[in-house]
Amino acid sequence: MTIPFIDLKTQYQTIKSQIQERINRVLEHGQYIMGPEVIELEERLAEYVGVKYCISASSGTDTLLIAMMALDIRPGDEVITTPFTFIATGEMISLLGAIPVFVDIDSRTYNIDPMKIEAAVTAKTKAIMPVSLYGQCADMDAINNIANKYGLAVIEDAAQSFGATYKGRKSCGLSTVGSTSFFPSKPLGAYGDAGALFTNDENLARIMRQIRLHGQDRHYHHPRVGINGRMDTIQAAILLAKLDVFPEEVVARQRIASRYNNLLSNKTTSPYIEPHNQSVYAQYTLLVNNRGDIQAKLKDVGIPTAVHYPIPLNLQPVFNYLKQQEGSFPIAENIAEKVMSLPMSPYLSDYDIERITVAVKAAL
Repeated sequence: MTIPFIDLKTQYQTIKSQIQERINRVLEHGQYIMGPEVIELEERLAEYVGVKYCISASSGTDTLLIAMMALDIRPGDEVITTPFTFIATGEMISLLGAIPVFVDIDSRTYNIDPMKIEAAVTAKTKAIMPVSLYGQCADMDAINNIANKYGLAVIEDAAQSFGATYKGRKSCGLSTVGSTSFFPSKPLGAYGDAGALFTNDENLARIMRQIRLHGQDRHYHHPRVGINGRMDTIQAAILLAKLDVFPEEVVARQRIASRYNNLLSNKTTSPYIEPHNQSVYAQYTLLVNNRGDIQAKLKDVGIPTAVHYPIPLNLQPVFNYLKQQEGSFPIAENIAEKVMSLPMSPYLSDYDIERITVAVKAAL
């Protein structure tokens, strides 16, 4: 029997009545766009993260776009980011006509290396967009210090790290703007696309709300260009039900990761978490050689795996114009060839963890 890579079914069965009750309320009042659940969710998410403002949105991709539009990032501006991330990070920069400037990653955390950022700053640099990969926050204090030195904004792409902490502070509340995704497979996931933005800047929050709603500040009055970036009320309702159990799920993810670490110690390179960080383990990612062979062996015994991400952005055809070919970012390129994620879910049983780790050790 194949173990699910992400077990959303067990989660649903656990909180089925709460989810159905929340959805039924929406069906009863019929406010499917910007209904009361959206406002309630924004208030609760802001409180959870510890910031003044949360702006819900249609996806974690749209939140990156909204944030950069609100910060007035324009064609020709440069945004420093990591090449080891999902395409959306670089894609949204390019969609605005701005230029993604990639910086290599730290060899232990796989997040952007702050020590290499300052050398990439130019007169055209407008922002830094670190990615808190695999559930662990990037080194935000070091990044913010560089940003402050050069007058840059920082957008934390926290699509995988909602619920994680950095020096006791929650991911998404660590910079100018925090952006996250509630894609179904994320630690806090909706039943469709959804995302959110976080900030303590009142003016920035106001602008992001306008951009989310076609640039509108009041009905049929549009002071700026925006997008249709609203979160559906039903997705907000589902997230409210899930948010009730989310703190316990974060603890469960950390317990499962610790169990993995113990059972796989000295067999492979397990995730390295900085002492000041608590990861939410969006993925539990190993570093292995002969990845394809190992994945095939695990698949044969019903253990699914995934690779996030096999091709760094600098080697994606869409970014050929940047002329950053193979070898430009050796750490990211090396890590991309070796990462492999195991099943991770707060509902993963001890039996399944044992079964997975026995199979991994055999495959290695």
